Amino acid sequence: MTEPDRLQLGIFMPSCRNLMSISTYKPDPDDWTYAANRRIAIEAEKAGFDFIFPVSRWMGFGGECDYMGDSLETMTWAAGLLEATSTLQVYSTVHVPVFNPVVAAKMGATLDHLSGGRWGINIVSGWNKPEFDMMGIDMLPHEDRYRRTADFIRCLKGLWTEPPGTFNFESPNYTIRGGTVRPQPQRKPHPPIVNAGQSEAARDTVTSHCDWCFICPMTWEAAEEITIDVKARARKKGRDVKVVCAAMCLWDDDPSWAERERERLIAGADRVATKNWFDTLGVESGSFGDHTYEHFAFTGGALPIMGTRSDVVDGFAKLSAMGVDGILMTFLRYEQDTARTGTELIPLLREAGLRA
Repeated sequence: MTEPDRLQLGIFMPSCRNLMSISTYKPDPDDWTYAANRRIAIEAEKAGFDFIFPVSRWMGFGGECDYMGDSLETMTWAAGLLEATSTLQVYSTVHVPVFNPVVAAKMGATLDHLSGGRWGINIVSGWNKPEFDMMGIDMLPHEDRYRRTADFIRCLKGLWTEPPGTFNFESPNYTIRGGTVRPQPQRKPHPPIVNAGQSEAARDTVTSHCDWCFICPMTWEAAEEITIDVKARARKKGRDVKVVCAAMCLWDDDPSWAERERERLIAGADRVATKNWFDTLGVESGSFGDHTYEHFAFTGGALPIMGTRSDVVDGFAKLSAMGVDGILMTFLRYEQDTARTGTELIPLLREAGLRA
């Protein structure tokens, strides 16, 4: 994410099968492939997007739609897409339990080096127990996971900014002696760091250590609450943390078209995949109402913004007025809608004063 526009635009990329909607209605079932992701990234740069952002998974959630059953590892994914583009910022998503911070810092510095400073990192504390069971990695209690994440970020920053060979770190989670990463990143002070999460521990971590807070709210009210809270917490710590909001965007000149597409997605709701997803989060999925299943069938958990192109721009303006700094757009038809954003939405965003 770069800084020139009032509202940054990114794409939550289909780096896994069947993203984002948890539904059997999927107009382009092969958009998860690298070939498709590469086409989308090139089109995103041409359209005027600022960044692209992947989902990282090590195993999927099953169901009829095989939700996230196939997935692309996002450090290597980023290397390819950085090579395919020249201005676009490309993020990797890293699960803290899987990576030693020295390894992640070295890989990140290499991605920064090969791209001229266009790489960033989304750090995930780790919540999907079946993935870690597969690897023989124990899950820590929730607050301990975020303490480890804070240590992980401290290590990345130290390795990226302190003179090579001088960084030392000792905690219950990591020991580093004479840490060296050469070359260090070109991006100063370091590549941008993103973290998501809405718990108290997550909000404390992101406002203490990160540059961006990634939110995936179900409602406008939730978007406003977390944005205001994150900004206030960061200010108290003397920091400026930006907020990027995931939004499922559907639009057409016919205002009824988006509603018809929404109904198709809901009709194909994959309850098995949704239940499996929430079971890994420790959420009691048996208490879900139809509304919850419908929401995730439609958006995969993102905020829905739909209607005409003017309705979508109005929604972006509403988020900007709350203090949101960036929109991470998800689409039903990624290749088509990436191009349409450039021709149909960005000109209106400029007129609204949201883009330079």
